[in-house]
Amino acid sequence: MIRIGWLAAVFVALLAHPGLAAPLEVYGRLPNIEAMAISQDGSRLAFVSTDGEARRIGVQTVADGALTHVANVGRAKVRRVLWAGPDHLIVLSSVTAQPAELIGHAREYWTALDYNLLTNKLRPLLGDIAFSMNVVAGEPLLRLVSGKPVLFLPGIYFSGGRGSLSLFRIDLDTDGSKLVEEGSPFTRQWTVDADGRPLAQTTYDPHDGRWILKLKGVSGWRETRTIMALNEPPALVGLGPDGHSVVIAELQDGEMRLHTVSGAGVWADPLTVRESDNAIFDAGSGALIGTFGLVGEEQRYDFLDAKDQAIWAGVTKAYPNQRVSLISMSGDRQKIVVLVDSPEEGADYAVVDLAAHHASWFGPRYAGLTAEDIAPVKALRFAAHDGLPLTGYLTTPRGGGAKGLPLVVLPHGGPAARDEPGFDWWAQAMASRGYAVLQVNYRGSAGFGWPFLSAGFGQWGHKMQTDLSDGVRYLVGEGVVDPKRVCIVGASYGGYAALAGVTFEKDVYRCAVSVAGPSHLRRLVGWSAAHGGSQAYRYWTRFMGVAQASDPNLSAISPALHTDQVSGPVLLIHGKDDTVVPLEQSRIMADALKASGKPVELVVLSSTDHWLSRGDTRLSMLQSVMAFLNKNNPAR
Repeated sequence: MIRIGWLAAVFVALLAHPGLAAPLEVYGRLPNIEAMAISQDGSRLAFVSTDGEARRIGVQTVADGALTHVANVGRAKVRRVLWAGPDHLIVLSSVTAQPAELIGHAREYWTALDYNLLTNKLRPLLGDIAFSMNVVAGEPLLRLVSGKPVLFLPGIYFSGGRGSLSLFRIDLDTDGSKLVEEGSPFTRQWTVDADGRPLAQTTYDPHDGRWILKLKGVSGWRETRTIMALNEPPALVGLGPDGHSVVIAELQDGEMRLHTVSGAGVWADPLTVRESDNAIFDAGSGALIGTFGLVGEEQRYDFLDAKDQAIWAGVTKAYPNQRVSLISMSGDRQKIVVLVDSPEEGADYAVVDLAAHHASWFGPRYAGLTAEDIAPVKALRFAAHDGLPLTGYLTTPRGGGAKGLPLVVLPHGGPAARDEPGFDWWAQAMASRGYAVLQVNYRGSAGFGWPFLSAGFGQWGHKMQTDLSDGVRYLVGEGVVDPKRVCIVGASYGGYAALAGVTFEKDVYRCAVSVAGPSHLRRLVGWSAAHGGSQAYRYWTRFMGVAQASDPNLSAISPALHTDQVSGPVLLIHGKDDTVVPLEQSRIMADALKASGKPVELVVLSSTDHWLSRGDTRLSMLQSVMAFLNKNNPAR
């Protein structure tokens, strides 16, 4: 099958080159297409494309693929685009900043722009009302009110000397903002009903864990449910299936379940769809129609309506043995944008027209990669040393056999996250240079049920770490990898795991790369309490198995305090704008390694956040990692 769309053809022509594998630039740069959305009427597609460091927003017609609008947004970190009627595109981006209105530290703030297709102009939202900030602090809510699209945005409003999460209504003809509801100091979420009336808000006090659901009736706001939850408080998912109730996700008996709550406050039995962070809403009313997410290794879509389930089954049937992800749907659900991830050809966007029984390729996420540049990925199942069943993925170099390979262990961040099947640019880049790459969903990973996630509590630096080494031993036992040629590379928590691996599991790894990884846990926990608040503090300490930053057990699992045990060279990479794990953590580790006479390199990336959102610094990271691996664990 040849996958190529009009956008892909341009990139392929620019990047065609001779050689055995695509250059690192193809793997390491930003995706060529970062986001897509189809208009509610199904007539137009919006997309975010990249050209080096610059991003562009484009709009084309579905019928003939004609490009009608292009807006250059420069280096803005565009995260998402969504339609607000046929003539307005809402552009969400984020920036690392310290606003003058707030006391505290720099963090990642989201902003919104209205791209008016009639005037071909981009205008910022939420900057026109007194005592407010031009910051979006929650999910944008689009509703059709009397047939006209109306946008609601949660934002920050200052009253009485402090800011609160409040609800604003946007007039898309003028981009003017109007304060609809002022929040309380602990307001966390809002939603409005299908007719655009404020319906629900939640409050959460992170200090005592008090979560409250408030519903608005004819007599005003009333508290309808209060739950004490220091960890995993309930969440307001959005508008219910009938357009006048709300959906709440709540942890019950070890499972997160979805419940509808009527406007009168009646709490219904759990919905039949599975709980997921990824809810699917109707493009017009905003009502819940289904959920999706990974269940174990399976990509699951659960719709409330049998017709919608049948539609999705028909879409996926057209792409056998490939992972199909829903990206966007028209209001009548007859035109659907999907991302099709093929084990042989990588990930490509496609547009499915159900009425015409036709599908067309739009373009790849990573142009310039051919089938010869995609390494095979195999799902693994093995047991930890204590018998806990574990899963993971092994990416092996294309065409080189699977015996005695050099290995890179690539643990994911989080730690309450997971690795997924499908194209992984970092793993694929390393495999293209001759390395096998192991990704383990260690205990504490999300997506495998509450018992598996909670098995990681208190196991930071302990069994969460040895799960990775057990994966190495499994592959050694299978004859797949050479036990003398194993390094560990990771980012965020994965960066910690890399440092801990070369420090505490020194018989397993010969070198380590930490990208934005913690090294001194007492300092990290103290910093988190000051910067992220008590909820973030509890997230870290629960996995670390301590109650406070002064706990001496933190020292035992802090690599920076045990650098005399480090068994191989270490590369540290960190961004200056990291607001999740401060640059200080890598500097502490570098200084400690130097004091112990251990080989270490520190690369500081300017203007770089925790997620490596900029193309130049992401590529710089990859090039530094590959040069380090080639020097300290050569593949050939």
